[in-house]
Amino acid sequence: MKQFLKLWSLNKQNQWILKFGISVLVVGLAFHLLFNQSTRFDPELEAASSSSSSYITARTYLPVSPASLVSPPPDLLVSPPPVEMLETPSDVAVDYLPGPPPAPQPSSSSSAAAAAEVSNSTMSVDGRPDPDENEAPDDGKCNLLVGDWVPEPSGPMYTNATCRLMDGHQNCMKNGRPDSGYLYWKWKPRRCELPAFDAQRFLELMRNKSWGVIGDSISRNHAESLLCMLSTVEEAVEVYHDKEFRSKTWKFPTYNFTLANIWAPFLVEAAIFEDYNGVSTKEVQLQLDKLDKSWVDAYPSFDYAIISTGKWFLKAAVYHENNTVVGCHFCPAGKNLTETGFVFAYEKALSFAMSTILKSKHKGQIFFRTSTPDHFQEGEWHNGGTCQQTAPAKEGEFELKEVNKILRKVELTEFEKASAKAAESGVNLKLVDFTNLLLTRPDGHPDAYRNFQPFAKDKNATVQNDCLHWCLPGPIDYLNDVLMEMVPLQRSADFPSHIN
Repeated sequence: MKQFLKLWSLNKQNQWILKFGISVLVVGLAFHLLFNQSTRFDPELEAASSSSSSYITARTYLPVSPASLVSPPPDLLVSPPPVEMLETPSDVAVDYLPGPPPAPQPSSSSSAAAAAEVSNSTMSVDGRPDPDENEAPDDGKCNLLVGDWVPEPSGPMYTNATCRLMDGHQNCMKNGRPDSGYLYWKWKPRRCELPAFDAQRFLELMRNKSWGVIGDSISRNHAESLLCMLSTVEEAVEVYHDKEFRSKTWKFPTYNFTLANIWAPFLVEAAIFEDYNGVSTKEVQLQLDKLDKSWVDAYPSFDYAIISTGKWFLKAAVYHENNTVVGCHFCPAGKNLTETGFVFAYEKALSFAMSTILKSKHKGQIFFRTSTPDHFQEGEWHNGGTCQQTAPAKEGEFELKEVNKILRKVELTEFEKASAKAAESGVNLKLVDFTNLLLTRPDGHPDAYRNFQPFAKDKNATVQNDCLHWCLPGPIDYLNDVLMEMVPLQRSADFPSHIN
């Protein structure tokens, strides 16, 4: 009996020791897991860190708190022209930048196969018109304008809540556009890296300098994109506007940097009879032998100028030279005028503008930008055309329209003539052709959300769709990423250029 009790006591002691050992093991394991989790990098951050190059400057993304999502007070807004005033109730919240969608989605007209292509994270721009007309060949060298749209989970570097300088017609978020997927893509060249736009560095490089963005409403769209990106560092101060609020000039005081947007849609003198919605009451009267003084007088003072035109030449117009009518496009009835077509006028206007630039001996950098593609479907601006895609188009889905091919051919021909002479005269003239970059972005336009809350009162309302201009933020922002790499001052040892 004593022997039995002794064995029972020893067995009980062993059980206690065993339980104590198991408890220590469990506590140690829990501590290890807790410590390991607290010191691990987030997978997305870790991946981003490992893939970034030492010379690529990341975009600075501004958080937007729900508390700040109210309309800016009227006294903080740059006053628009009376005809552009939008009735925005003060208690209506400004749409803020939502989080990225779960996965990039193809355009609404894409097939299931296209969805698979999008999920593989590349949007090719191979589906373009004839390569000899629309792109430099992919010869293995770096070309920042040949690439793909790839997902960008971080989204844009500004929102409509952090930039108050954008035109109301391009403020798609505030105007009620319901989708946000179009904001989460970036342009990626195929043969080289494109550093993200560095607003701080741009302003430092442009200290005591000036830029002029000259042309039509796409030029204004582009100028406001640049303003919004630079406003992440310092907000610009408007120092000038004309009486119609078409041309404006801003200053960045800390850097003494000036950015001017000059309204000159034809580059030559023009009498225009239409409202802000593009409704004309009379044919445009173009003076093909007289340049628009608004840009001719100003551009010699710019260190950098971006000049463009294009779509306005498609409008009904009467052409004059030496105060004599020499032709027309969509000629007015009953006037017995000769229909010459718009190419006649476009060639003359561009040739005259280029020759004037060459004779000026201007020593600054001049960029000539080709006209940008539109994406109107089932109609045009004036007859109900629309663009309801919500993601970049799949490969081959969009081709450049025939009329845009014609415009572009004239532009490239006139530039080629001028560039040969520019080298002889010492003028710094460079071509920037964003056709390929923008062709697969039908999702980047305001469409019905050109105006504030267009369907608030009537879900079936007939509205003016806009598939020509670009939402801000949106695809047009990436023009600035490319241009920054093309600025000569950008080429330095600490920030190497990727332009061949």
